[in-house]
Amino acid sequence: MEAEQFLDDVLARVKDFLAASQTESSIRFAESSQSLGKTTDLKLPLEGRGLEAALDDIETVLRHSVRTTAPGFMNPLWGGLSIASIAGELVTAATNTAMYTYEIAPIATLIESTILKRMADLADFGTSQGTLTTGGSNGNLLGMLCARQAKIPLSSHSGFDGTKMVAFVSEECHYSFRIASNVIGIGHSNLIKVRCNEDGQMLPEALDEEIQRAQANDQIPFAVLATSGTTVRGSFDPLREIAGVAHKHNLWLHVDAAWGGSCLFSSRYRSLMDGIELADSFCWDAHKMMGIPLICSAFIVKDADILRAVCSTGQTAHYLYHDTGAEVDLGRYSLQCGRRNDALKLWLAWREIGDAGWASMLERFMDLADFLQQRIEKHDALEMVSDRMWTNVCFRYVGESSEGELNRINAELRERLVHDGRFMVSRSTVDQKIILRSVIANRNITESSLDAFLDRVVSIGKDIERGLPQR
Repeated sequence: MEAEQFLDDVLARVKDFLAASQTESSIRFAESSQSLGKTTDLKLPLEGRGLEAALDDIETVLRHSVRTTAPGFMNPLWGGLSIASIAGELVTAATNTAMYTYEIAPIATLIESTILKRMADLADFGTSQGTLTTGGSNGNLLGMLCARQAKIPLSSHSGFDGTKMVAFVSEECHYSFRIASNVIGIGHSNLIKVRCNEDGQMLPEALDEEIQRAQANDQIPFAVLATSGTTVRGSFDPLREIAGVAHKHNLWLHVDAAWGGSCLFSSRYRSLMDGIELADSFCWDAHKMMGIPLICSAFIVKDADILRAVCSTGQTAHYLYHDTGAEVDLGRYSLQCGRRNDALKLWLAWREIGDAGWASMLERFMDLADFLQQRIEKHDALEMVSDRMWTNVCFRYVGESSEGELNRINAELRERLVHDGRFMVSRSTVDQKIILRSVIANRNITESSLDAFLDRVVSIGKDIERGLPQR
């Protein structure tokens, strides 16, 4: 098979896959890993099988992949796709370059720099620097590394006593901060969790108390790590008040806006991140609310010198970096060397719809989340478990069962829902209650698909109740 024909055939199958995702009722096949492993041939051969066999393999992959663009897909903090960004992925693979120097990635370097500057401008950051990363977890790690560097400038050179350094996060922060605390050397026990209010927002007064307590214990506070868009509730910490506390104690303020950063496009919702301009750094995942294919995530920092110090290679990368590229080489501001061109897909999508298009899409998602919440609140068998700030809708089935039975019912309900294959949402826990968390971040979701989703939840819930022992 000729390469050109092969690519045409692959593209045709991908188009069929995307089209079918809009109409077929099944998001995924309910197969166990053991079953799938037995029914598919995944072995790596000693002798090559050719392009025609690769085409068969691609059909197998598509057949057994979750349809993340389907209207019923509301499981993670992402879903749906931009066609322009899919084209960007194809061109990125075809051009196959790395992002460490302008010399090897000229137009890609300028595109990434343009995106980073625009994101910084949306946050009113002024002069800044940044890098695209492997995701919000990596962005949060960079935020903590920059905070450590700001507190102890020689830490990246001669090390530091991590036993006394402490950072502060909310009770509902992302787990990546726990991992980052291990990576940067302070340890999990020195990541201090700050109390939240009933809506899952960090309490500024509790933050101040924890900082003072740490200082009294001869610990060294160095960072406040706030969140704009928590994973479960979608809560936004009060950044302006938190910044006041952080600045009072001369601490670095990093904001995890991986999920919530897109509110900055909308005049209706950008107040959720009021005070972001007072932060020292933030991360923002374009592959979440903006629907860009994974991975596409930015880390932005006000002080370029600190980021460069964190990522410094010294004189060891003389084979890459030369004086001629000092002002534009992006690898000098990244923990990675071989880094793919993730900017192109975002740039193409952004050029397609503009700031206004992102704002319109976000506002539609919020309207759909409002619609879903209203339907839940009007239904006798359903209950909202947390107030909403973002497109996370946290609810549970209550039916006619007692409180003591509801956790078991909702856990089983979610498993049956996923096995059923028409809808996919996540299971989480809020205030000791097992809940269903629906996330609106998929441009193919509609009011009718949400109505069908709730009908299915109630139908499965009633079926579970009928199987319970008679009371």
